[in-house]
This record gives sequence, C-alpha cells and structure tokens, in this order.
Amino acid sequence: MTIGGIFLFLSTQLAEGVNLHIRQTTQFKTVSFSIKFRAPLDQKMAAERAVLSNVLQHSNGKFKKSAEFRSYLDDLFGTVLYFDASKKGSEHTLLLNVETVNDQYLQKNKVFNEVLDLINTAIFEPNFENGTFVPSIVEREKEMVIQRIQSIFDDKTRYAQYRLTQILRPNHPASISANGTLETVKEITPESLTKTYQSMINEDRVDIYVVGDIDVEAVQKKLTEALPFKDRTPKQITKDTNESKPEKEYTKEQQDMKQGKLHIGFSTPVRFGDEDYAKMQIFNGIFGGYAHSKLFMNVREKESLAYYASSSYHSQYGLVYVVSGIEPSNEKKATDVIKEQLEAMKNGEITELELTQTKAMLVNQLKETLDLARGQIEIYDQYKDLGETFSVDTWKERWNNVTKEDVQKMASQIELEAIYFLCGKEA
Repeated sequence: MTIGGIFLFLSTQLAEGVNLHIRQTTQFKTVSFSIKFRAPLDQKMAAERAVLSNVLQHSNGKFKKSAEFRSYLDDLFGTVLYFDASKKGSEHTLLLNVETVNDQYLQKNKVFNEVLDLINTAIFEPNFENGTFVPSIVEREKEMVIQRIQSIFDDKTRYAQYRLTQILRPNHPASISANGTLETVKEITPESLTKTYQSMINEDRVDIYVVGDIDVEAVQKKLTEALPFKDRTPKQITKDTNESKPEKEYTKEQQDMKQGKLHIGFSTPVRFGDEDYAKMQIFNGIFGGYAHSKLFMNVREKESLAYYASSSYHSQYGLVYVVSGIEPSNEKKATDVIKEQLEAMKNGEITELELTQTKAMLVNQLKETLDLARGQIEIYDQYKDLGETFSVDTWKERWNNVTKEDVQKMASQIELEAIYFLCGKEA
C-alpha cells in the first residue's frame, strides 16, 4: 500500500525475536521474499557466516547437488533463490532472497506453496552427514570465499579502499569484512560451521519480508507454518563508538601498476538517524556524490587531475571517503585540490544550482530504488528502526529544507583523518 508516498509494511511477531513484514502491492507480477538473520559483527563470525551462506546456497537435505537444486528452481518458472552475507554498522547479516512469479499469472500450475516448501528446506533441512555439514562441501565453499577475499588484491581500487579502512579504523566494524579474513576462513571446520548454523537458526534476530500482490492473512498463516522459528533472545548489537583512531595520517604503498589510487578518509559526528542526517546527505552530494559535484567538476573536469573522483558517506560509521584514480605525478596537486573543495564548502561557496541538483538527485535515487521490490525491502529495513513511518514525501521535504548554511555547517564538522596512496614502483 502507498498512501501519499508512504510505504506500508504490516509487521507481526512470529516468535520472540522473529518479525514478519508484509507489503501488499499490485506493483509487481512477482512475489519477493527476504529473510535476514542478524548477529553481532566480528571477524571470526563473519567468516563462518560467509562460508555458511555459500554452503546453504548450493545444496540441502532434499537436493544434495547444486545442479539438482538449480534444475528444480527452473521448474518453478525460473524462481530465483540465493543466500548472501553483508554487514551494516556493528551487525552481520546472512540473508536469503527469493523471487518467484505470482500464481495469479499462471494459468494452470501454482508455485507459491512449492516455493514456501523450498524456503523451509533451504533453511531448516541442511545437507548434513552424521550430524554435521559434509566436509568436502565445506572445503569447496571455503575455497570460494577465500577466492572472493583474494579478488580484492587484484582490483586495485577495491584494495586501496580496503587498506584505507584498515588504516583509518583498525579493529573496528568499519574495517571488518562481511567475509572475514583469509585466516579466519581457513580455520573453519564442518563442526564449527554446524555450530554457527545452529546459532543462526536458534539465536539470531530474524526479519522476514514479503512484497507482492498477495492475501496478507493467508500468507501470514502459511509463513508461520513454513518458518517454525522458536522464541529467542537475540544477542545485543552494540553501537560502535568512534574510539578507534587512524594508525597513520599518510600512507604510501607501491605495487606493479600504472594508475595511482588516492583514497582519503574523513570523519563526521553525524550518523544515520541523527537530526542532521539529511543535511549530511546533501553535503556529500555536493562534495563528491554526483557528476555535478565539486570533486567531479574541479578535480576531474577543470584540472584534469583524475580519471575519476567521487565521495561516499558511510552514515553507520560517521565516515566520508574520497576515492580517485590519478597519474602518480599528480598526487600532491590532486590532494590539494580535493582539500580545496572541502575548504570552499566550509567557506560557504555553495551555489543554488548545486543545492537544487543534489536534492533532485536524492529524490530520484530514492524513487528508482522504490521501483524494485528488493529496493522497497532494503529501504524499509534500513529506516524502520527510526521510529517513524517511512515516506518519500517526508524525506523530500527534509532535503528541500536544507539550506546553504546547513551544508556549510556540515562541512565545518568534517575532519581529514587519513590519506592512502597506492601507486607503481617507479613513482
């Protein structure tokens, strides 16, 4: 239901610590499910859960081989089902996403109930051998996660960002990967993974989302049967405190490469959910978030110092990252021009056009996200803890109310904390 830009999910509790959120809408011809298992984030648990998501993805008690599983999904009119691991703030999420055609659009066959059975199988009937996960499957999926972690080292932009977060916030949720580390993945055994699975099923906080043109009461009843979660008292997820400080203010590293990667980390006291959150979103948009931003227009277009230059605001951690690809010889000039853009904003050099364009981009981005069922789930999941009903109109108004002085104030609170430069050996 959408009333005045308000996206309504009807929420009910299936068990203590387990909540179901359903959005009935005629917007889509599919029904989308997202089941999110949440636990506190740490390196060891992230590794275990990343491997667990892979193991659950490829086989279960009914379909022992990945090919059988895929074939059965194809028979269900191309139903998509996948597990994944992610993080948000101090929380690790293992999620199951499923998308299937709505029965209304099938003349003869009905797949909804079969899909619910499959979700039950995928979650509650793992592929066990003598009470634990199959050792050969665990080893194979550990290898896949190891390759995923190692792929960062081949992608110089991702590697530079990884190194910056390690330097900027050591031993902090911001620098913990949702996949863990190579060492923590290698330590996983079938027994440890089985314990992690049982902990996830019995102890995690669980949010179940459904979006589609469905009978809410009927789906509620069916899901209560298909997902027999027991009451639990989820572990408390503590908000991170910003006590972690950078190891160094400036770090230069060299590898075999031609282009230089200049990544800079800034901090802001403004976090997601704070009163000034909307103002910080506008600040980031003008600073480096879009193609009309100061970084793009000055570092890349005007001065031709970078192949790309942009900023991103990580509101869970109160961090702003600037990433740019430059010729190594331009390092000092590029750093200076990036700093100059922030100084200009601190001095109030913000045009009405920059403000207007940024506000329009934020509204358009939000609307585009909400055009997808998955987007509606993610937005609602993110904003539901703010204790207000989410609506496009509310956020549009918040952004529209942001003034040049507000953005200037946000800029004045930004502090440069660490610079990381990755370049070739000859530089």
